[in-house]
Amino acid sequence: MNAHTERLSLIGSAGAIEATRDAAAVSAGVAPRGVAIIAHPHPLFGGSLDNKVVQTLARAFVQCGWTAVRFNFRGVGASAGGHDEGRGELEDFLSVVEQVAPEGALALAGFSFGSFVTSHALAALWSQRRIEQVVLVGTAASRFSVAQLPPEAHLRTLIVHGEQDDTVPLSAVLDWARPQVLPITILPGGGHFFHGQLPLLKNLVVRHLQSGD
Repeated sequence: MNAHTERLSLIGSAGAIEATRDAAAVSAGVAPRGVAIIAHPHPLFGGSLDNKVVQTLARAFVQCGWTAVRFNFRGVGASAGGHDEGRGELEDFLSVVEQVAPEGALALAGFSFGSFVTSHALAALWSQRRIEQVVLVGTAASRFSVAQLPPEAHLRTLIVHGEQDDTVPLSAVLDWARPQVLPITILPGGGHFFHGQLPLLKNLVVRHLQSGD
């Protein structure tokens, strides 16, 4: 992704987990923030750590002083094992957190299927440590049981969805968010993969991350 991208081989319950770590862009006015873990879309439909939306999220976090870690779920790329419908993928997510961010400031993010896994990682980690920022994009609420977010996490969370998403209908995300009174940022005309709108998506994430300074 950039000159500071490091390839990692981590260990999960199914074996090796392939990951990358993008160093934070630390410069004048940008202090180191912590580590952001970013989860990719569905493994059985081409999802990987190289997905363009996942890379866009990583760039946004890096710009705001976060070290961004992307990883391949089991069965993708060099990650061992096979697809486990979210159960093993949650184990993978938590294993990555344990190995690359055992302490210090932590942020969580995910796209599509990855947002579903991220929601459950947030639920699992919330009572154990402080989660500074959460970003969920194209939240797969029509296909999976996305976890409700802790009320205290709402102001730290950005949820972005495309108005014309034909993979996960906006109505399904609203049905998930409504009982929680959880705001959603809607990109007019946006599809599931935000074709032509990735710069706008990045800017929205950067603005959210900077608002938490």
